Amino acid sequence: MDLADLHIFRTVVTEGGVTRAAERLNRVQSNVTTRVRQLEEDLGVLLFIREGKRLHLSPTGRVLLDYADRLLDLAQEARVAVRDNAPRGPLRLGAMESTAAIRLPAPLSEFHRRYPEVKLDLSTRPISELTERVLAGDLDAALVAEPISDAFEKAKIYDEELALVSAADHAPIRSPRDVQSETVLAFEHGCPYRLRLQQWFARSGELPARIVEMSSWHAILGCAAAGMGIAVMPKTVLVTFPQRNFLKAHPLPAELNHAPTVLIWRKGSRSPKLVALMKVLGSNTSRTLRRKNR
Repeated sequence: MDLADLHIFRTVVTEGGVTRAAERLNRVQSNVTTRVRQLEEDLGVLLFIREGKRLHLSPTGRVLLDYADRLLDLAQEARVAVRDNAPRGPLRLGAMESTAAIRLPAPLSEFHRRYPEVKLDLSTRPISELTERVLAGDLDAALVAEPISDAFEKAKIYDEELALVSAADHAPIRSPRDVQSETVLAFEHGCPYRLRLQQWFARSGELPARIVEMSSWHAILGCAAAGMGIAVMPKTVLVTFPQRNFLKAHPLPAELNHAPTVLIWRKGSRSPKLVALMKVLGSNTSRTLRRKNR
């Protein structure tokens, strides 16, 4: 049983017989008759009650007609959907925790308003997991910090300014020698923010005394505020932290104090939904920049 057989069957029913159905389908009558009989043989039931040259839909035929209507209508809907460039359907987005908490609430609210036919699902993970899930097809796209592998297509969305963070009463930090014996608070290995902090130490030939890994930026900033150690964080995160008065931001060298955040997706899988998301994220970023420049 295929869609063509169901289409012929439904046309015979709606046209009231084989002759008019053949005219409608631009087929010879014998072909229509043969296809209907083949469908009956395939299903093992009689779809029509035959009285001479007249056909009456059988009870089993009425059951099939209901399914034929739904299947053919759904097939037509699918044809329209795949040819239509309008954003619709599920969109699985991943993001770093700090990006999701600070950057995304406003643009995602706008995205839902603009594109109600897209069902967006957001999950937060470490960057290593996000990249793995995008490559595996478990996520359609993810927001991650550079540097990132060239295995993806990507678009720059944000440019985060980074700073060294310590407790508010910490002495000024001008070089790694000022914190040579202190603990570094960081995300897991591979985090771009952690990488910049390690590069900062390496430029002076130093190594952190110890690194304590944490999975939450709230935890990292809380521990920094308590004097447990230092960390590197985007300045946007510090602005929204409830205990920011207990923190102090110290400048990093110009070549280390920026971390672009990019939207990544598998090569060749750019879709209307992703294009729509990039437009919303881009317009939101532009408005933010205009407000900062006032």
